[in-house]
Amino acid sequence: MSRQKGQLYYEKFMSWASTMSDEDFVRIIYPHTGKLNKADIKKLSGVSAEALKNNKKVKDALKDLEGDLRERGVLPPLSESGKANQSKPKEYKPGADRERMNDIHKSHLERDNHDLRVQVEELEKQVETLKSQLAANGELVEAIGELEVFTLCPSKH
Repeated sequence: MSRQKGQLYYEKFMSWASTMSDEDFVRIIYPHTGKLNKADIKKLSGVSAEALKNNKKVKDALKDLEGDLRERGVLPPLSESGKANQSKPKEYKPGADRERMNDIHKSHLERDNHDLRVQVEELEKQVETLKSQLAANGELVEAIGELEVFTLCPSKH
């Protein structure tokens, strides 16, 4: 990232942050971590994900903003583990992406399975309804057959 682009992202971030109210920040808190949701920041500020991760000025500004919001009670305070993890680099876990994708795939399969089970139940109810209608109509067809009405009609061959 060039210095000019880096400065532009920093200015975009600072401009965006200055236009946000406390209520706006509350709407973009990521509940699991108590931090601001970076995906929402990216969308709302126009700052790239790369800049949020790698641009030192933007990272420091975000850290300062979150600290200020914590002091004002907008963001929840950092837990002890959060404070400890703040200084540590993220631990790389091989296969984490695969696990996450498998979890997403599994949840989609479970949802589809549930939808299909509901659909099967509805179809089974329809089959029962049609069987009872067929039984009722079967008696009618037998009665008409006994009258021999259709055998008396001339055929159109």
